[in-house]
Amino acid sequence: MSATVIDGKQVAAELRTEVAGQVEAFVAEHGRPPGLATILVGEDAASAVYVGGKQRACKEVGIRGFDHRLAADAPREEVVALIERLNADPDVSGILCQLPVPGHLDGVELTNLIAPEKDVDGLTVASAGRLALGLPGLRPCTPSGVMRLLERSGTELSGARAVVIGRSNLFGKPMAQLLLQANATVTIAHSRTADLAGVCAQADVLVAAVGRPEMVRADWVKEGAVVIDVGINRRDPAPTDGSSTLVGDVHFAEASERAAAVTPVPGGVGPMTIAELLANTLQAARIQAGVAA
Repeated sequence: MSATVIDGKQVAAELRTEVAGQVEAFVAEHGRPPGLATILVGEDAASAVYVGGKQRACKEVGIRGFDHRLAADAPREEVVALIERLNADPDVSGILCQLPVPGHLDGVELTNLIAPEKDVDGLTVASAGRLALGLPGLRPCTPSGVMRLLERSGTELSGARAVVIGRSNLFGKPMAQLLLQANATVTIAHSRTADLAGVCAQADVLVAAVGRPEMVRADWVKEGAVVIDVGINRRDPAPTDGSSTLVGDVHFAEASERAAAVTPVPGGVGPMTIAELLANTLQAARIQAGVAA
């Protein structure tokens, strides 16, 4: 079997186009665009790249960007005051505090200071609770992106056996909740799961998010499964043949011989995260305007 490659770049581009059209309609109705405020504390190079990408994406779809940069030694009180000010600002629909933050700050605490209706990362306790209870709300971007890829690829989730490798609060747990709400039978697997390979080999839908390069091999993949690779790992040493320096948690070539469909790395789940952030910012604006649940 040669798997269909699920093109996250294409799906993300389609979603961005949809959001741009809906933002235009929102502006026409409400007189101002949705707004996304990003907070970056410190000078971490990777975080600066991520934040810059999010701000550029906002501009492309008509969302107003508010880019806040604080020094690495910014005191807690300064960061808290900024979040409180953004919570009260009617021009700001969504707030994202870029993680990780410097060691003297608590990223979980800062995230939970964000007003739930502006929590476009879907990571506050309030958002997690609404997800767990199946109530409407803002969902974490990467799990939402995975669900959209599964939908666009025609994957039938109702009655399917799904296995999520990874139990983090950022991805694994919300991913499992979303799959469960789609009527899949869900197993959360992790480093202490007995016979991890055997558990994964039973999955109709296998989602890998553990941060271990090419851990999922051919015998972990059920014939005809759909495999979603959320991992992003840098090859060491870097390849000399011009191929990508990035690999996922799944051995792509081996999985492709057994799976019905698989996401590549790069170009699979990655592009969906920012696209879903834009969609969440629009949804947050609608919630605050009283036109969405």
